[in-house]
Amino acid sequence: MDVHGTSAISLKQLIILIVATCSVVWMLVMIALIRALTRSHASRLTPTEVDRGMARRMGIAVILAVAATVMVITGFTVGSFFSTRALSAAGPDDLTIKVSGLQWWWNVQYFGARPDQNFVTANEIHIPVGRTVRFQLEGDDVIHSFWVPSLAGKQDLIPGRPNELSVRAERPGVYRGQCAEFCGLQHAHMAFFVIAEPQGDFDKWADAQRRPATQPTNAEAATGQQIFLSKPCAACHTVRGTKATGTSAPDLTHVGSRKYIGAGLFEMTRGSLAAWIADPQTLKPGNNMPLVSLSREELLSVSAYLASLK
Repeated sequence: MDVHGTSAISLKQLIILIVATCSVVWMLVMIALIRALTRSHASRLTPTEVDRGMARRMGIAVILAVAATVMVITGFTVGSFFSTRALSAAGPDDLTIKVSGLQWWWNVQYFGARPDQNFVTANEIHIPVGRTVRFQLEGDDVIHSFWVPSLAGKQDLIPGRPNELSVRAERPGVYRGQCAEFCGLQHAHMAFFVIAEPQGDFDKWADAQRRPATQPTNAEAATGQQIFLSKPCAACHTVRGTKATGTSAPDLTHVGSRKYIGAGLFEMTRGSLAAWIADPQTLKPGNNMPLVSLSREELLSVSAYLASLK
């Protein structure tokens, strides 16, 4: 397993310990079994006689086996305790991010030192390398599970029961995450990406995310903005800096800067945006986005506007 997070490294070491120990136990059991099957059963003792030496040796073997079993189980328990404890370790300098799981996307809220430094994004999580990030996890509809295999273990998102997971990336990279708890028809299409980057790059990204949406710089995108705000889109989505303040769908303030749309379904391109807007139910059946009737020209304008939201 290719792991680059403190929690994931701890879990990998625990798995290796368990597998190695179980392999040794299995080999010892097989050796004892083969020896028992191949040794001679001939005995000079009569049925009423007892080999006291043999009985004593068997008693010692049983005692040693029980003691070894207790030691192995105790070792597994202690190792599991410390590995699990590392998943929720917290410190005063931790970055706090709240992740809410919905069918079938991820709402991501960043908390700054002041309320005006908070911002919201979706399906894409940026974190600084070498700093512990404390994820506050909560399900908004059904049970989901937050899992980034290369960085940490799984943690469930349960409606009404907040959970926490600590993640620390040791090297830069883009790490794919996935909902690991069956949550409905599009469970397999509920992915997200964790982008670990140096602290300076993270700070620049966060500063850009806090700003309102950029205003259109060309006529097509400007027309697309007017159409977006006049259609039901603005009732569900938020685009900060405009009158679109919906909270039931992903925040689109900087959607054009993301790598994917539809929770990992397609790469971010203007064509992908247009295809999604034109028929979201065909691309991801069962999702909560209704079909908005748009002409071809309106569709092109809206896709140009959304792609410009960097």
